Amino acid sequence: MSSGQFKSTYNLQNKPLIKRYSKTLSFLKKAVPAPVRVLDLGVKNLFTEIMEKEGYTVTNTPDGMDLDLDFQIVEQPDFELVTAFEIFEHMVAPYNLLRNIQAPKLVASVPLRLWFATAYWNPNDAWDRHYHEFEPRQFNMLLQKSGWKIISSEQWTSPVNKLGIRPILRRFYPRYYIVYCTR
Repeated sequence: MSSGQFKSTYNLQNKPLIKRYSKTLSFLKKAVPAPVRVLDLGVKNLFTEIMEKEGYTVTNTPDGMDLDLDFQIVEQPDFELVTAFEIFEHMVAPYNLLRNIQAPKLVASVPLRLWFATAYWNPNDAWDRHYHEFEPRQFNMLLQKSGWKIISSEQWTSPVNKLGIRPILRRFYPRYYIVYCTR
């Protein structure tokens, strides 16, 4: 997906998306200020462009790369930081990739499991599915078991402008979890 397609796919007036990008960028800049050589897991997208404008040198993983099976790119010593923004929930076994990252720093975010909503599952797209939606303690354990030390973390909500019980609950229950880790 090209960045042009990404821009047309996502409405930049979308308040939850703007909030997510704002929170993610603020956390990233505080944890690992630019300039830094970054391997961003996932294809180039609008957030890649935002990071580049902020002074980060970003390399993305190739389109179509299955990170469950092919994680050689993270074994390269060329990067100071690996970022993974809403990637690990799409992987069957993120442990293997996390264990093999050679960069000394990691910033990763995941959607949190919500007791009042099932995991996201797009029946029309084989990749756009969440195999995992984590509780913070589950993600922390995964990171620690794969050799990472959590330095800082944050959570935030993702309210939607709809009526109903679930939209009301989304105003109070955190939806995203982000961590900064080192080796």
